[in-house]
Amino acid sequence: MLRQLVSEAGPHLSLRPEPAEWSALECLAHIVDAEIVSSGRYRYVLAQDEPQIIGYDQDLWVDRLHAEETDTDGLLDLFDALRLANVTLWQRTPTELRQRVGMHTERGPESYDLSFRMLAGHDRFHLAQARRALEALRGN
Repeated sequence: MLRQLVSEAGPHLSLRPEPAEWSALECLAHIVDAEIVSSGRYRYVLAQDEPQIIGYDQDLWVDRLHAEETDTDGLLDLFDALRLANVTLWQRTPTELRQRVGMHTERGPESYDLSFRMLAGHDRFHLAQARRALEALRGN
């Protein structure tokens, strides 16, 4: 779905519909950032006893890490590799170990199971946000 979004976006991919709103490309970059962050969180929770899970400012990450982003193929390839690694980890983790918990600095106790499921909803939310940005730019 991410590759399809990029393909369909054309010249609108990196344009913001409003100054304070993310472009479709920035939404994509944020989805990739979330996969990067989650990759580490999953492994900390599974390997350590109640590790601290540090929150991050998504707007700062987008502004400081992706302000001049142009490598959509690189983002998509990175996402594919991380998602495959994370799904593989999920599949090989026994059900009882999916209940292991980390202590999120903003949300409190958070299990591996919950974190994994939340990321799926997160992807859907930001994919829809990217589509809305493109629709606004096209005047739909």
